[in-house]
Amino acid sequence: MAELFSDEWMKSFAEQWNGEPELSDALAQIGFNSTIGYGFDGEAAPLGVLVVENGKASHAGAYNGEALSWDLRASADNWQKWMDKGIGMMGLGVAYTTRKLKFNVGDYTAMVKDPRMAGPFIKSFSVMARA
Repeated sequence: MAELFSDEWMKSFAEQWNGEPELSDALAQIGFNSTIGYGFDGEAAPLGVLVVENGKASHAGAYNGEALSWDLRASADNWQKWMDKGIGMMGLGVAYTTRKLKFNVGDYTAMVKDPRMAGPFIKSFSVMARA
């Protein structure tokens, strides 16, 4: 298994993203476009990046200074826990309010208020486990 958020891992994540209708197809229906950084809390920059165009991952790899729409950070232990067990709406709310999941860039409140985005966001955690 590739190291979490490495170039190789991000490419695998993109393949899994595109293969999951509850994620990529759901986001395509709302024309979702975004550049998402993933990394660990306390580090200067994210490690990996996923570019999403019309719901589908169009590029993935090591972060290389791209302008981010979202920058998600957590400890390695928390990322692993969420990948292993998933995270529901309540768990997401707790993770956010306790700062276990940080949105260094991006509007968490707007995302969770829109079920067309919140559902796929939660699904992305279980898709990560397949990468």
